[in-house]
Amino acid sequence: MGRPRTALLDRERITATALDLLDAQGEFSVPQIARRLGVQTGSVYHHVDGRDGIVELVRERIAEAIDTAPLDAGPWDTALAGWARSYRAAFGAHPRAIPLLMANPVRAPRVLEQYERAVALLLDAGFATADVMVVITALENVVLGSALDLAAPQAMWEIADDTATPRLAEALGAVHGSRTDRAFDLALEGMLVAARRMLED
Repeated sequence: MGRPRTALLDRERITATALDLLDAQGEFSVPQIARRLGVQTGSVYHHVDGRDGIVELVRERIAEAIDTAPLDAGPWDTALAGWARSYRAAFGAHPRAIPLLMANPVRAPRVLEQYERAVALLLDAGFATADVMVVITALENVVLGSALDLAAPQAMWEIADDTATPRLAEALGAVHGSRTDRAFDLALEGMLVAARRMLED
């Protein structure tokens, strides 16, 4: 038989399959990917640098949806906020991937390049070198926590008896609009206020 006109396996298909598995079950294995693609497990390893390599391919795929243009526009805090909103949206689309990605060091060159730009933004704004990664980590805590919250039920608190927790029931009844979006805006602004103070000290 001749070679198939379309390759049975490539990095693109491996990445897409791994992300599908993550979205569905919050985890993946190389044998699962192989079964989905109808190939031997060993064949997958011919295209990627092991499971860790697939994790980084998934990280790159999700990060492609992050708009980095804000990092080049406006004051540092406006730029950082714009990047954060896009970052949140990209990971909010794949919340089950977050725990896995957070447990693995970032190695993907295209993702590291985003961090390089964020670091340059903060250094150019006058932040001390020792403070830069603290600011970026704080931003990520807000972004990724909120991205996970996007996948949570709208009603996270179920009250069977209003009389047992009347103030909680009243507070929940007073929520208008998206609790998650408003909470993200509040947390992001609080983080930026603290960063501005850091810059002034």
